[in-house]
Amino acid sequence: MFEMLKRALLTTLIFLMPFSQSAADILDNIIERGTLRVGVTLFEPNTMQDATGKLTGFDIEVANKLTKDLGVEPEFLVYNWADIITALKNREIDIILAGVAITPARALNLNFSQPYSELGIGIATNTRMTRKITKLGDLNTPKYSIAVVSDTVSHDFVRRNFDQAQIKTYKTSEEAGSAVSQDKAHVFVASVPQPKFLSLSHPSKVDSPLTKPLVSYKVGMGVSKGEQEWLNFLNSWITARQADKWLSTTHKYWYDSLRWRKEGKK
Repeated sequence: MFEMLKRALLTTLIFLMPFSQSAADILDNIIERGTLRVGVTLFEPNTMQDATGKLTGFDIEVANKLTKDLGVEPEFLVYNWADIITALKNREIDIILAGVAITPARALNLNFSQPYSELGIGIATNTRMTRKITKLGDLNTPKYSIAVVSDTVSHDFVRRNFDQAQIKTYKTSEEAGSAVSQDKAHVFVASVPQPKFLSLSHPSKVDSPLTKPLVSYKVGMGVSKGEQEWLNFLNSWITARQADKWLSTTHKYWYDSLRWRKEGKK
């Protein structure tokens, strides 16, 4: 009996060791490597890229603060939204910072930190093409087309609420927004404040008719499955930066004002 219990205990320890080791290794590897590989995707105001390749935005600032506190340097890798979770699963990156909505379906493929931001879904309309619309439900007919980035929470929202409309999917928010400004789609549905920014960029052609988001959602940092020590650190970091108001102040700068646009032109 004693021998059987010993063998069972040994088997259990052998089974648990690889998980525990891998969970600790990623955080240790980041520190030893001296760099954090950060996966981002381009959309205002989270991540933007100028002509020289320089990245700015809310998630870029979050990554810079995170790596400074961790004592390492950030290494940014830019992906299309459709490819970024695959990149994480393939261990090309250590973390996703891309305004990722926390959903049960995504939690099957990656681990989320606690929320570090909250966003919502808004719309921008082609003013001329939608001038006869009097309420949101009018869009849900085949004669109207809605531009959206594929496999996003905005895409899910459109499929659930505008299933009769023509849903046009794109790889990037820039492409989806351009479809509306170039008369190729009636409406652009995306995370705020992208619809507002589109209307500001094309005031004679595009309108952002809603003052509040259609729905809201929580945003988390994404890490690979099994990386509990890394996840623990990120949750602790978020807690500390929420307590000292750094996250809320930084979020307000990028989302509630256009100061960054003016300062970027200096």
